[in-house]
Amino acid sequence: MRHSLPTLRETLVGAPLWGLVMALSALMALYLRNGAETSHLNSILLLFFSGGLVSWPFALFLGRFGAIGRGRETRFAAFFLCLTLCTIAATALLFALDYRVFYARWHAPFGTGTWAYQLSFTSASAIYQFIVMGIRLYLPLGFAALALTSLWLTCRMPEQQR
Repeated sequence: MRHSLPTLRETLVGAPLWGLVMALSALMALYLRNGAETSHLNSILLLFFSGGLVSWPFALFLGRFGAIGRGRETRFAAFFLCLTLCTIAATALLFALDYRVFYARWHAPFGTGTWAYQLSFTSASAIYQFIVMGIRLYLPLGFAALALTSLWLTCRMPEQQR
């Protein structure tokens, strides 16, 4: 477990870079689809940046944990899978939180059974909506960045962790 923990430098440098790449991926996808003509461009870019920023430390930790003592192909697969799942999950959860804030004014009082029901279904709906409509904003740049970053992390993994 100790070998899986990212250093402070890796986190402080890598997280904003990964967030920036994810925001650029969304911008490029929006530009290719409609010239980035949307009234929510800044919100979308902030969401994708934040999703990348939040996901990086978790993806790095889980990828390293899955890669310890494994061959090169398995290390690559571990980083690829963890970066993919953590980035999508973090961004979808942040989208669900934003969705929840918007719909909170129509929900029942905090702590009631109705509130819990509304919270769970609002969050599930937001996550579903992100998966259906948001994941395509990771293409084509995000996929290429994911492959290159996974390869870079695979090659960079210290010898004692291999």
